[in-house]
Amino acid sequence: MAEPFEEKYEDVLQNIEFGIVQIYRAHPEMTDAEALNAVEAAIRFYQAEANKRNPPPLRLSPLAQEAFNSAKAMCEWRMGRTHMLDEKNQPVDVEMTPRTVDEIVVCLKRIRRSIEFWNKRGGRQGYLNYVIEFLP
Repeated sequence: MAEPFEEKYEDVLQNIEFGIVQIYRAHPEMTDAEALNAVEAAIRFYQAEANKRNPPPLRLSPLAQEAFNSAKAMCEWRMGRTHMLDEKNQPVDVEMTPRTVDEIVVCLKRIRRSIEFWNKRGGRQGYLNYVIEFLP
């Protein structure tokens, strides 16, 4: 039996969500809508890459742009394209399996569903207030 999606990609989902939550912690006024816009922009960006097209131009609010940049940095790291740096700007050596663009898109779509679900249940910051409880 195949392992459930959330178990197979738990670390990737947490990394991308951590990128979004970092911006929320720095800007408590951030809303789920800005997180959603950032995730949808990342989906479009990586789908364009997968289809060998130029990514569409981004039209994001400043906070959504920050969240996009942070989530994208995590995606790039999870695909093995960049290194995470520590406080001294030294690469952090982490044992992990690089993910494909298609896997990243599927994870971003799962996060999009989570944002939509928790926003309906908890209001304009429902997702952000929910997910922040599970991240360092």
